[in-house]
Amino acid sequence: MLQKLLGRASAAGTSLKVLTQAGIVRPYSPRVLAGLARALKEWGTGPAGGFTSLAVRAPHQVGLIDELGSLTFGDMHRRSNALARALATLGVEEGDGVALMCRNHRGFVDASIAVAKLGADVLYLNTAFAGPQLVDVLEREKPKVVIHDEEFTHLLEKADEGVRVVAWTDSDDLGDRHSVEALISSESDADVEPPERHGRIIILTSGTTGAPKGAPRNEAGVEAAVALLSRMPLRYGWKTHIAAPLFHTWGFAHLALAMLLGSTVVLRRKFDPEQCLKATDEEKCDSLVVIPVMLQRIMALPEATLSSYDLGTVKVVAASGSALPGDLALEWMNHFGDNLYNIYGSTEVAYASIANPQDLREAPSSAGKPPWATVVKILDNDGKELPRGECGRIFVGNSLLFEGYTGGGHKDMIDGLMSSGDVGRFDDEGRLYVEGRDDEMIVSGGENVFPREVEDCLARHEAVVEVAAIGVDDPDFGKRLKAFVVLKDGAGPSEEDLKGWIRENLARYKVPREFVFLDELPRNATGKVLKRDLAKDEGSQ
Repeated sequence: MLQKLLGRASAAGTSLKVLTQAGIVRPYSPRVLAGLARALKEWGTGPAGGFTSLAVRAPHQVGLIDELGSLTFGDMHRRSNALARALATLGVEEGDGVALMCRNHRGFVDASIAVAKLGADVLYLNTAFAGPQLVDVLEREKPKVVIHDEEFTHLLEKADEGVRVVAWTDSDDLGDRHSVEALISSESDADVEPPERHGRIIILTSGTTGAPKGAPRNEAGVEAAVALLSRMPLRYGWKTHIAAPLFHTWGFAHLALAMLLGSTVVLRRKFDPEQCLKATDEEKCDSLVVIPVMLQRIMALPEATLSSYDLGTVKVVAASGSALPGDLALEWMNHFGDNLYNIYGSTEVAYASIANPQDLREAPSSAGKPPWATVVKILDNDGKELPRGECGRIFVGNSLLFEGYTGGGHKDMIDGLMSSGDVGRFDDEGRLYVEGRDDEMIVSGGENVFPREVEDCLARHEAVVEVAAIGVDDPDFGKRLKAFVVLKDGAGPSEEDLKGWIRENLARYKVPREFVFLDELPRNATGKVLKRDLAKDEGSQ
């Protein structure tokens, strides 16, 4: 019992220290403290409670900046009150689902808060989904209302589920469809009554290897924020450009952190590498939230373009969603300074490890170390923990493990730890290395081969922009890799040149059987390579 009490005291002390360093623990008047307590008690710690508390703490502070201008936290509170009332008139009740297919703009945030204020669940749809994927997801989830940007209207035509509301309009004539702005204008913005039930957030898996699945979560507690902040020094009141899609786990995580940190969120509907630099520079942002392919595309800009923007105010560049290929981490830090943090996780386990600038300097291909209150173990196929250096399945324990897929099914669990779906190992310094998906490993000539290692090797070639590899049948070795490569403009290494490069750096059995040169790799909206599409092309040949 004493040991448990000491453990709890230690955990509480760590939380207080991290929250104080981040500036979250700060003096407030008795009136504000009472308002905060009431808001969190009535609304919880999700979007409803988080943004309501910000309206209490700092109603006149700018909370959001997008192409349409700025909104204070007070504005956001009032707008979401009115939208919640309007959605209720459209039939949304506690426990219902509302789907969002929106890019990064105020409509996404307005709707997320409003749905939470009704005690309904919000389902985030990937803006890169094709029509058939959307139909399948909507038929499975059956949302009461679908809120979407006008540009996605045609993709939703074959889906019958849900009343339609347009969040971002590109034309003046919406016909008989509602718009978010019109709904907000149609209702009172006075406070609404808290629901008995707190809504859930449902984020879809990337669908890179199969149909997208819904991964629901209840509200995140402070522990999740403390874990991230223990290895990523975000601070209260910063201005944060969230370039990563808000519908993705990583983008939404920083919207959630903004509720705790009182951050001003800078949004742009579409990512463009130069425009991302421009927005970060012009708004003098303190942090930038990206997925790795965004860093790749920024670093591919001409040197004159890179040098024309000043990112001197940026203290943290937070990347997640896929692996940092090759020496991308070093390229970024050599140009913009040691401000890069790479977070490894998945839709199901949320976060698992964080590589800070020191980790990335010393081990650019590592995923860093587990943050506070996070357990990561490497297990063999029998569930036995493996020693450092040995490769096995990655299992994770933290406060944000998902609850099981909305359509049924779950990730493997062992002793309270959840499979991330990847394989990896720890080095002697305690850093995690992710070798690849546990279903991507091939056996070539009796040796285990992971595409990730070969992809990283090729990515370091001066002529290669990006690369992906998949396993294909081979008459001599059983399986070999097939590499799909995008080259820099004007670069012309041959297949034999690239094979020679791999032979110089890796074992011979890791050399791909063949190479295919492409103009670009197929990716989803979160930047992950769609290897299933590459495999389809392989199967059709």
